[in-house]
Amino acid sequence: MRSSLAPGIGFLRAFSRDSWYRGFILLLTFLIYTCYHMSRKPISIVKSRLHQNCSEIIRPLNDTHSPNDTTWCSWSPFDQDNYKELLGAVDNAFLVAYAIGMFISGIFGERLPLRYYLSGGMLLSGLFTSLFGLGYFWNIHVLWYFVLIQIFNGLVQTTGWPSVVTCVGNWFGKGKRGFIMGIWNSHTSVGNILGSLIAGVWVSDHWGLSFVVPGVITAVMGIVTFLFLIEYPEDVDCTAPQHHDGPEENQNNAEEPGNSPYCHQEGSLETVAKCSKEPSAQPVAISFFGALMIPGVIEFSLCLLFAKLVSYTFLYWLPLYIFNVAHFSAKEAGDLSTLFDVGGIVGGILAGLISDYTNGRATTCCVMLILAAPMLFLYNRFGQNGIGSSIVMLIVCGALVNGPYALITTAVSADLGTHKSLKGNAKALSTVTAIIDGTGSIGAALGPLLAGLISPTGWNNVFYMLISADVLACLLLCRLVYKEILAWKSSLSRQTGSCLALTHTR
Repeated sequence: MRSSLAPGIGFLRAFSRDSWYRGFILLLTFLIYTCYHMSRKPISIVKSRLHQNCSEIIRPLNDTHSPNDTTWCSWSPFDQDNYKELLGAVDNAFLVAYAIGMFISGIFGERLPLRYYLSGGMLLSGLFTSLFGLGYFWNIHVLWYFVLIQIFNGLVQTTGWPSVVTCVGNWFGKGKRGFIMGIWNSHTSVGNILGSLIAGVWVSDHWGLSFVVPGVITAVMGIVTFLFLIEYPEDVDCTAPQHHDGPEENQNNAEEPGNSPYCHQEGSLETVAKCSKEPSAQPVAISFFGALMIPGVIEFSLCLLFAKLVSYTFLYWLPLYIFNVAHFSAKEAGDLSTLFDVGGIVGGILAGLISDYTNGRATTCCVMLILAAPMLFLYNRFGQNGIGSSIVMLIVCGALVNGPYALITTAVSADLGTHKSLKGNAKALSTVTAIIDGTGSIGAALGPLLAGLISPTGWNNVFYMLISADVLACLLLCRLVYKEILAWKSSLSRQTGSCLALTHTR
């Protein structure tokens, strides 16, 4: 007598071959960008070790520093009084190089095989991250070494974002893109958390390992990428997604093969074109200025500039802020700062879910930015009054700050890169992603730089700068929010008219 099919096997068979491949690509690209962000985080954790108050630390017997020197245990050249400016220079060496390189990276990403481009970028990123940490073991104390390594690392890290967004965009349609990409985009926060925890293990003893270990992991992931990344569904005989399947577009394009009644179409994320594949000419990669002309690209790019300014200021300066204001140890400050990234995971998923439900990407971002401004003020004023309030406010601030950032860099970029004005040419996806994230990276460079310049005047002024950036980001979306409100009103009027028509026919 045979037993029934094992429940686990029944569960596995419930998913189609296409679904398994899509899930695999989603997981692989998640791990890829987790490694990218993991390798960026150690510098923010190690800052408090590069310059610290050594007055309570027992001096070694062979110490040659002055008895009044309270920074004798700091790492030269960051033991000077202008250490904040020097650390800011190290941050900005990476961020400025990243911002400049991002505009170029998207163009290369559309013209080179993604698998080679991405795996090569990860190997080089792992190398330069490790070289920064090797400065500890090689006893290097010159600023130019650390700045130069950060410049090269910033350039090679630009290979990551346009490539992974393009790859995911190639595999997934528009259906539930906001929700799926909201979950997927948690790789940013997961990478930050892992980077903080790994760096925290060695920050007090051998801080060089705080960079070497993430660097090695990133390089290994680059090899995995080379071995397993699949750029297009067609490469493994999977069906390609439809990026535009709305009723209006179907009516307007009834004569197109993809809209034929003989083609099987499904809604949501799994929407795919089931028509037989016919040979067609390869679409031409879009120009930089052509991508700028896509409706919404400029507004979302400028909004991301200010949103990313806030997010990256927290990324690079939050551990030091907690260390100085709440007087935690370097490891404790690093661990506590991960709660901001935990909030970022929640915020990214909520932003995607809400924007899918309302079909209002700009409005979702605008509301979260409006709420973020007073929360930043409250965190600075009351966040350090107790560990409980600090935990809650960090999570809420992380959700409200990183929610719009996550939505714009994922679902919005993919939407615009497959905009209906492109008439099916998905070659714009990498360039659009690079323009949006490259503009945002200018803000990412400005934020830590301004924090380094303003923080000597008091942390209150840093938070006023962050609140102002949030307000500006919100204002830049006003036109798009207005258009979304008009679209909602029009949709509501049509639904009301349909209901009335049905009532009269009865």
